[in-house]
Amino acid sequence: MRPIADAITRAAQPRYNHPFKSYLVHEPQPNAFAAPGGNVYVVDSLLYLVKNNDELVGTLCHEVSHTIHHDTMTLMEKQERIAAREIGAAVLLGADLHQMLGIALLGKLHSLSYSREDESRADLTGSDVCASAGYNPWGLVWLFQDFQNANTGDVPQLLSDHPNNQNRVNALERHFRENPAVFAKFSSDPKSAKPLSVPKNTAEVFLH
Repeated sequence: MRPIADAITRAAQPRYNHPFKSYLVHEPQPNAFAAPGGNVYVVDSLLYLVKNNDELVGTLCHEVSHTIHHDTMTLMEKQERIAAREIGAAVLLGADLHQMLGIALLGKLHSLSYSREDESRADLTGSDVCASAGYNPWGLVWLFQDFQNANTGDVPQLLSDHPNNQNRVNALERHFRENPAVFAKFSSDPKSAKPLSVPKNTAEVFLH
């Protein structure tokens, strides 16, 4: 993990005004997430989910991009404004329970749209960071294709806080075509990727 974290930090640091620090932590649910201030957390079980180095790097570059765009803070501020409008609408309408539930649902769908926009933008910026770090940005595409193939009951995009996997693949492929100087040198064939080999006794450690 350390060479990967170091390479991503070198590529992403000029875009952010706080030092990036990466942590590997133990949880049963595969995940990775970024927090304001430059902390990036990788759950060790994610290492057994991804198929190669480039899929792992793509995941981390995506999370780093949320930090670069200040998405967490922005989304929190937007959700606070939405909640205030919901309360105001309920008071003005003299809403009963059913109306309150309807207002809450509309507010939730509105807040999810922000998250989908943030996720889509983080995909594209993440692919740029991957390329700058010297890793194949197609890893993100392969990861979403794996999710698409494994998912037998997709949640409709309207009710999901992430964009539809195929939409994400299409957006990335379009981004690659529009920027050949950056992406043309990378192979779209997952067979070209280096398989990820992970010890079976991964413990919580400090990476960077």
